[in-house]
This record gives sequence, C-alpha cells and structure tokens, in this order.
Amino acid sequence: MKLLKKGIVLIALLSMVFALAGCQPAAKEEAKPEPVALTISAAASLKDAMAEIQTLYLKEAPDTTLTLNFGSSGSLAQQIQQGAEVDVFMPASSKDMTTLKDAGLLNDDTLKNILGNEVVLIVPKDSKSTITDFAQVVDPAITKLGLGEPTSVPVGQYAVDVFTYYNVMDQITEKIVYGKDVKEVLTWVETGNVDAGVVYSTDAKASTGVKVIATAPAASHKAIVYPAAVIKASKNPEPAAAFVDFLSSDAAKAVFVKYGFTTL
Repeated sequence: MKLLKKGIVLIALLSMVFALAGCQPAAKEEAKPEPVALTISAAASLKDAMAEIQTLYLKEAPDTTLTLNFGSSGSLAQQIQQGAEVDVFMPASSKDMTTLKDAGLLNDDTLKNILGNEVVLIVPKDSKSTITDFAQVVDPAITKLGLGEPTSVPVGQYAVDVFTYYNVMDQITEKIVYGKDVKEVLTWVETGNVDAGVVYSTDAKASTGVKVIATAPAASHKAIVYPAAVIKASKNPEPAAAFVDFLSSDAAKAVFVKYGFTTL
C-alpha cells in the first residue's frame, strides 16, 4: 500500500511539473528585420556604376529593395520639389543639391560629397576628324555638336563653361544640338547623329563606339562634384542614411574608381 501511495504521489508531482512547463511562454523567435524599399534618384552618368553598387549593397542589406531612377540632375531635382517619393538624391552637381537644400528638402546632416569626374570631347570611333581641342569645334567639319541641355544637365553647363573659357561659344551656337541627359548625347555620337559631343570621361570609357579627342582643363569649368543626401520626406530615413554611408565605403569606392570616377 505504501508503494502504491508513493507511486500515486510521484505521478501527481510529475503531472504538475509538465503542466507548469506547458504554461511557460514559448521562447521568442529572433525578430526578422522589416523589409525596406528605397528609391534612389541619381544622375544618368552614374547608371553603370550604380547597377553594380546595387548588387553589392543588397548583399550587405538583403532585406532592402533598391529602385534606381536615372535622369538629368535638374529634372530629378524638380521631381523631388514636386513631391516625388525619393529617399536618396545623387546629382552630378552641387548646384542641384543646393537647390533642394535651400528649399529645406534635405536631411542636411546626411549630405556628403562622394565623387568627381572630368569633361571630355568625343567623336565617333571611325571619325576622320583631325580636331584635338575644344576650341577647334569651330572647324566647318563639325556641323553638329551634341551637348546636354545646360539648364538641367550638369555636363551641358560644364560644356558651356569650357567653350566660354576658350572664347568660342558665340561661334558654335548654331551647331549645337541639346540632349535631355548625358547618355542621349553619348548615343548621338556613337550613332554618328552628331559629329562630336561633350560628355563625362566615365561615359566615354564605358562606350566602345566613341573616342576621346580632348579633356577639358580643370580650370575651364566649375568643379565637378557628385554629392548625395537623404530627402527629408523619406519614409525610411535611417536605412537611407545607411545607403549614403555605404557610397563612401571601400567596396563602393572600388566600383566607382573602376568606372573612371574619382572619389572624394
């Protein structure tokens, strides 16, 4: 009888232990990061490099989705002013960034100068042109000259600076065909739709259809700077700031240098 009683007590105790164990809250699973979607508006001249930057960044932040929006810096700035949902802006000039800064549309603490570039004069790969200098575009052999629209395309404004520096701007106005961005100008030269064009050295480097015949002296135009900053209206300001920081990382710099940019 004593053994029976002890057995009953033991069973009762074990039942209580299991019951209490069942009441304990289950161990919490490790919380997964919330998915983040960022829209990056960047100068057209950054298109090739940024595609590679995107691949690198998604390895570091796999829960992030990046949408890359390219165009002329002035047009992108205007879109942001009109309320376009953009998280990070990276134009090809300080002027367009300053426009947004003065309008109170930036998270100023995130503003950084990231890259530099050069302005070059290009002709089609098979061109027989003998000109070797920006000043020589006055030559009658150059009947069409492709430039970016200077009011919205920074490389177009840099081109105007260069031709003004050489005192030939007034002599070439009738030759100029204005493009909506630097990639359009590059395409015109590649296809022979213009006899020459002004683009960034990085665009020329990425093309097999053009050759560089002159590089503009640094003193002939405003400094070429690609800044980046988070837009104040961003719904994901911290992840956006992390992306801007990544643009200055060693991994990102290696990509930009590969495409011909200088890092700042």
